[in-house]
Amino acid sequence: MRESEPRHAEHADDLTLIETAAREAGEIAMRYFRRDPEVWMKAGDSPVSAADLAVDGFLRSTLLAARPDYGWLSEETVDNAERLAARRTFVVDPIDGTRAFIDGRKVWCISIAVVEEGRSIAGVLDCPASEEIFTAAVGSGAWMNGGRISVRTGYRDIAMGGPKSMINKLPPQLLTRITPHGYIPSLAYRIALVARGTLDATFVRPASHDWDLAAADLLLSEAGGQIIDASMRRPLYAGADPKLGSLAAGSGDILRPMAKVLAELPV
Repeated sequence: MRESEPRHAEHADDLTLIETAAREAGEIAMRYFRRDPEVWMKAGDSPVSAADLAVDGFLRSTLLAARPDYGWLSEETVDNAERLAARRTFVVDPIDGTRAFIDGRKVWCISIAVVEEGRSIAGVLDCPASEEIFTAAVGSGAWMNGGRISVRTGYRDIAMGGPKSMINKLPPQLLTRITPHGYIPSLAYRIALVARGTLDATFVRPASHDWDLAAADLLLSEAGGQIIDASMRRPLYAGADPKLGSLAAGSGDILRPMAKVLAELPV
């Protein structure tokens, strides 16, 4: 008999809300996928498509109508400091992996988290092109398509994502066990692969933002892993500055040597 996903009362309503919204947003995004959507370039040579903007507008109106007292932080919405006064904040990436989306590759997702006091309490990654949806809430475990997921344990060989320049700084005795994984354009999806045991760990460049990681962080935490910085601390989300530094994601003994690599990177 298939295990059913629990919905603890404290966060059930928020998780149900963002999961429903993410699924509907996924349907909107798929109307543009592989149909040559209009694309513009933002500052820093980062693309945004008509699909990103359509999904962002839908999620903002839908979620804030349901929770008008929540803050809003999204990659595709101009930030407003008024959100800092809210007890809870929606942290959203309308399409994480926009370059993959534009190129017609399936490795992209819609990322939504509810953050309270710097920690995600409910999170969803909807990946409609690959027909996967990941959900998590504090204390309820991590789930994909209704089945529980967890990090891989007891492994010797290590499948690792992230920049090879960072991987290669690991100790030689560890490097012999590592198989680098090919580039995954959606950072949120890459973390989800760690949460379900496809990857064992990944480095994260110092160019990510809260919207890339807030939902995926909770997913990984509920699956038995962590995202950490050079001091082995978990990042906080929805603060004044959404930009994040270099990070590592994984579980168990692999995290400490990864944190050491982060500590030795130039500032």
